[in-house]
Amino acid sequence: MSWIAVGALALVAIVIPLAMMAASWLLRPSVPEDSKRATYESGEVPTGGTRIRFNIQYYMVALLFVVFDVETVLIFPWAVVYTDAIGLVGLGAALAPMLVFVGILVVGLAWAWRSGVVEWARSSRVQERTKRIEQ
Repeated sequence: MSWIAVGALALVAIVIPLAMMAASWLLRPSVPEDSKRATYESGEVPTGGTRIRFNIQYYMVALLFVVFDVETVLIFPWAVVYTDAIGLVGLGAALAPMLVFVGILVVGLAWAWRSGVVEWARSSRVQERTKRIEQ
C-alpha cells in the first residue's frame, strides 16, 4: 500500500512537466526568422568560424588543478582528526594511508612534469637559449 504514494508522486513528477511543455508549445507565438537561428555571443555579432582549436595545455592544467584541489579537500579532514587518530590507532596506522595517498599524487605530479604537461608554451627566446645549453 505504501508504494501507491510513491507511484502517485512519480506520476505527478512526469505529468506536470509534460503538461507545462505542451501548454507552452500550444500558447507560444511562432515567428520564424533567420536571426533566431544565429549564434549568440553575448550580444555581439559572431566573427570567424565555430571550429576553433584550443591548446590542450589549458585542459591539462585544469585537470591537474582539479586533482590537486580534490587532494586538498581529502587532506584537510584527515589533518583535523590526526591527533585523535594517533591516540586511537597509533602513529603508523594513522599516517600510513595518507602517506600512500600523497605518494600516489607525487608520482602523478612527477609523471606530469616529466611528460611536459605542466610546462607552458615557451617563448622563442627561451627555446633558443635551451637549445644552446643542450648543445
